[in-house]
Amino acid sequence: MKRGLTKMELAEHLAQKFDLSKATAKRILEELEALAAEQVKTTGIFSIPGIGKLVLSHRRARTGRHPKTGEPIEIPARAALKFRIARTLKTAILSASGAARQEESAGAGEAPPSA
Repeated sequence: MKRGLTKMELAEHLAQKFDLSKATAKRILEELEALAAEQVKTTGIFSIPGIGKLVLSHRRARTGRHPKTGEPIEIPARAALKFRIARTLKTAILSASGAARQEESAGAGEAPPSA
């Protein structure tokens, strides 16, 4: 199963890339986390240019269905966080993965020679 980088792995990568100590890189990540939380609480949005933005949204109260019984239930209003990826990053990721998929399917999808 694939997984993303852990906080320590990301800190190690940044430390190596920018010639920092691992402790400094970890403190930078922790400060970024604290800044994101503070900004979302106060303004409802935190943006990292070129990557995306974290947006606070509000979901209205609604009527739903209990999954086992099918009875109607009231779902209360609540706040939710959404991450919206930057268009340039999304384009770069999807165009790269699309090209890789086309290469895979071209090799795997070749028809056997007909007789």
